[in-house]
Amino acid sequence: MKISWALIAAYVIFWLWYTPLGGPLTANEIDQYVATLEARNADKAAIKQLRAFAENDDGGSFIMVNALDLKDTLEPLSGMPADSAADDVMDVYVEHIFPALFARASHPVIAGDAIFTAMDIVGIEGAESWDSAGLVRYRSKRDLLEIASNPAFGEKHDYKVAALEKTIAFPITTRMNLGDPRLILGLLTIIGVLLARRS
Repeated sequence: MKISWALIAAYVIFWLWYTPLGGPLTANEIDQYVATLEARNADKAAIKQLRAFAENDDGGSFIMVNALDLKDTLEPLSGMPADSAADDVMDVYVEHIFPALFARASHPVIAGDAIFTAMDIVGIEGAESWDSAGLVRYRSKRDLLEIASNPAFGEKHDYKVAALEKTIAFPITTRMNLGDPRLILGLLTIIGVLLARRS
């Protein structure tokens, strides 16, 4: 019985941490995040876009769809060896962003390398070649803005930009996600409780 309650308690704690419970961003929160970005002299167009994104907040989680095409040749970059490849520069960004994501119940859902050129293109020029793609789950828009407004992110984001030939990223909400950890761990918890009660 103790094992059953321990499993249930562990799942409830995880569910509370993983699920966005903070509600939609308030106007005051948005103003604070924007002010922080403006103080860092971030790109004005990017700030305007982030504000519009934040103002249309339902408080829920979302997934960022990313397609990446890395540069074949890099210009010299401060803090990196002269012979650095785009992958090396991108790794600097990844090493920073992953801990920030995981601390906020956000994480990659899937990532992989392209195995062929784009097989279906409509209305887009120069979109034939991509190196990789990935889906990143954010617990909430608040979590994304916390990461983006952190001064350390701005410094490391420059490495990402320097490594990219082109990229596209856009957010989606999920109609169905069978890989949701809450579903998987919930099923495992039920199985664990049933097995514990049988023993």
